[in-house]
Amino acid sequence: MDVIESRVDTSSDEYKKNYSAMETLVVELREELRIAREDRSEKALKRHEESGKMPAGKKLELLLDRNTPFLELAPLAARGMYDGKVHGAGILAGIGRVEGKEVLININDATIKGGSVYPMGVKKALRLQQIAMENRLPGIGLVDSAGAYLPMQSEIFPDIDDGGRVFYNQAMMSKMGIAQITAVMGLCTAGGAYGVAMSDEIVHVKGHGAIFLGGPPLVKAATGEEVSADELGGAFVHTSESGVSDYMAEDDADAIRIIRNIVKNLPPTARHPLPMQPPEPPLYDPKEIYGIVSRDLAVPYDCREIIARIVDGSRFLEFKEHYGSTLVTGWGHIHGYPVGILGNNGILFSESALKATQFIQLCDKRKIPLVFLQNINGFIIGKAYERGGITKNGHKMVNAVATARVPKFTVIVGASFGAGNYAMCGRAYGPRFLWMWPNAEIGVMGGPQAADVLISITNDQNARLGKPPLTKDEVAFLKDPIIQAARKEGNAYYSTANLWDDGIIDPAKTRDVLGLAISASLNAPIRDEDYGFGVFRM
Repeated sequence: MDVIESRVDTSSDEYKKNYSAMETLVVELREELRIAREDRSEKALKRHEESGKMPAGKKLELLLDRNTPFLELAPLAARGMYDGKVHGAGILAGIGRVEGKEVLININDATIKGGSVYPMGVKKALRLQQIAMENRLPGIGLVDSAGAYLPMQSEIFPDIDDGGRVFYNQAMMSKMGIAQITAVMGLCTAGGAYGVAMSDEIVHVKGHGAIFLGGPPLVKAATGEEVSADELGGAFVHTSESGVSDYMAEDDADAIRIIRNIVKNLPPTARHPLPMQPPEPPLYDPKEIYGIVSRDLAVPYDCREIIARIVDGSRFLEFKEHYGSTLVTGWGHIHGYPVGILGNNGILFSESALKATQFIQLCDKRKIPLVFLQNINGFIIGKAYERGGITKNGHKMVNAVATARVPKFTVIVGASFGAGNYAMCGRAYGPRFLWMWPNAEIGVMGGPQAADVLISITNDQNARLGKPPLTKDEVAFLKDPIIQAARKEGNAYYSTANLWDDGIIDPAKTRDVLGLAISASLNAPIRDEDYGFGVFRM
């Protein structure tokens, strides 16, 4: 493969201004992540400590193999929602190594609202289960939850994507042979009790771990019986009498020790290897991405410069370099893993859509994972392009993206608008993982474009009615709210709060994040043997 020859002038004023702008965004991201990890009330922390419980972060530290990476998932879920204090939707979660095995970890943070489950907590739990099923990852749950947040029960309980689906997925994961190991480290009430009971193996902590369908207050209200939480569903009850729990632990640390032993006892993971090469760093510093990416999404840059700072040795075999030039396609390696990369260098034309379709077919046939670097305003529009078949050629690309069965990974590195989001493997098109850079924006179209469309439609209506066009003040009155709404609802933080992605990442860490995700994906087959594509409209 050829080495990408970088043409970036790191001494230019433009580079320095871009670098400073992105660096500022990354500093803001780090602060948001710090708040999500550490912003807890003194009262909650004191109560947690007095009960003999361990903080969620400490639990994770003890659970993971020492000096191994952890790929945290959706750390800013529910950001700004509810009262702004349900950090990470109340869950610390991600993929890490335990006893040498890659596992999906889900830890309730009881210092946040006592571990109460909010609607976004359900959505995050479902997303974690989807990741476990798609990548065949054993699941470890450290449970300490007050149960559903009852004032919002209508958003948690009845629908297909609400709380009941969590238990349905647990049953399906069991059918698939995906191990589910749970430690009861606090109260597990009602639905929380079902979730624990549907696990393969349960470790129950003495003293503060309890499982029951109805807690002491409900039992008293329903039957008049007065009973303590420990008498009703404590470790002794469920390990010695009911048989719900399988192991009794002295404390949180002991429960984690037992869990590590359980994971060690699991059958060896059937990895599905790719033809790897020895990993090597890029020739160029990944932090140079800061200066390459324009601080203005409307200003283009060559995505090859991004690829050069992600792939091993900055080597890249470009496919159809001189055809459909607004889309860059080709092969490289990331931490030794082979990948097919698609990166936007402008709007999608028929030629770029056709190139993408062929390239995706090749990667799917050869069992090579796909990486999408998404910075796209959409497909070209206009009379000549419609006659040239942009609609049917765009359909080919969208069809190929949807039906490709190899693992797909998407990073939104800039704009993500309209059908371009779909064509470049947005959330709806089933990427195993999807991340955003802090500069990214997402929506049907950009705010200024949406406002201009509204103004154009309004002036056309006025013309038909014999009215004059909008005045400058009327234009501003209509445009400003649309642009402001687009800025609010289209930025990366709004996306990640709503779990439209798996997290906002530092652009300089993109290579490492992709490497960890590709490794996790290899616990499942690279591609189903029953594969193929739909009908391509010719």
